Amino acid sequence: MEVILFEKIDRLGSIGDLVNVKAGFARNFLLPQGKAKVATDANKAEIESRRAEFEKLAADALVTAEKRRDQIEVMIIEITAKSGTEGKLFGSIGNIDISAALVEAGVEVEKREVRLPDGPIRQAGEYEVVIHLHTDVNATAKVTIIADEDV
Repeated sequence: MEVILFEKIDRLGSIGDLVNVKAGFARNFLLPQGKAKVATDANKAEIESRRAEFEKLAADALVTAEKRRDQIEVMIIEITAKSGTEGKLFGSIGNIDISAALVEAGVEVEKREVRLPDGPIRQAGEYEVVIHLHTDVNATAKVTIIADEDV
């Protein structure tokens, strides 16, 4: 299915690009979220007439993401979790916990923006977690997991 992108999408294309994607991806993700429209002549004309507007919105989103990155990278987030004697956690710290700690510290971060490629954190210690704020902006948050052995 051919669609016209209204915003930049990782590994797919940029604003105004005509791309061929699977029908399910377009129908279930791109079209409902307003990230693309089906490639018809009318929609092609619309994107050309509104290209400056879309590019301005994209530039504003990039500036906002860079400001958030600057805020995140100077923070040290501390999360206390119950653990055993050797620092192994009873449970784990996932993207929901990290995003909640960042929101509590004053930076708006959604759980889907937190990237944990090795899975949830299960050991006390210091970690660097990647926060994917924009297609072009990643922040590195310093997260310290403090073991609470009071059981």
